[in-house]
Amino acid sequence: MKKNTKKKIKKIFLYTIIGFFGLSIAITILYAFVPVYITPYMLIQTIGKKDVHIKKTWVSHENISSELVLAVISSEDQLFVEHHGFDFDAIYKALKQNKNGKKMKGASTISQQTAKNVFLWPSRSWFRKILEVYFATLIEFFWSKRRIMEVYLNVIEMGKGVYGAQAAAQHYFLKPAKNVNRYEAAMIAAILPSPVKYNLNYPGSYIFERQDWILEYMYKLKYNPEVRDFLKKW
Repeated sequence: MKKNTKKKIKKIFLYTIIGFFGLSIAITILYAFVPVYITPYMLIQTIGKKDVHIKKTWVSHENISSELVLAVISSEDQLFVEHHGFDFDAIYKALKQNKNGKKMKGASTISQQTAKNVFLWPSRSWFRKILEVYFATLIEFFWSKRRIMEVYLNVIEMGKGVYGAQAAAQHYFLKPAKNVNRYEAAMIAAILPSPVKYNLNYPGSYIFERQDWILEYMYKLKYNPEVRDFLKKW
């Protein structure tokens, strides 16, 4: 291979890397202020599926019940207001449970889930996980915790084709997200690990058990000073 060819390849590679970092940072900063109406995850989940239609309405944080905020913190990431994007104890435990290296299971914080849903695609590969860590770091740096939660509650899948708090509240309870009570919030949070598998229109014993567990943690976390302060500012 000629020297000129090698130089061109190096330049292309360098420009590609610089372009990726520049574009990713620019989009992250943009999304700190602009609503996220559609994500790659939503598109991938609906492409080629005639029976799946996206139900999603963006609402600002003041139009989302603080009970739902508390419910998802209790269910998904109890250290959300304290960590800087990653729960290292949970990651260590997950790595111990995944010694074979075939799956990266569990340990994802709300920040990581937000990064995955906004910027990436559904996959369990290590490459996707590395990008998830990268984008989670970016949003923790450029976004406030309130913004992370606001975006999370607007893009997270909450049923088949149902994305975000507003769509979920209207779909399941025929009311806006700001009027969701603690019991309804806990019920929505109960299906988040598998929002397509479980249907709130026909909840089984597992969902009711998770709802009880989430309600218990909601009660406990209300007395956490940092969580209480976060909810007051919500």
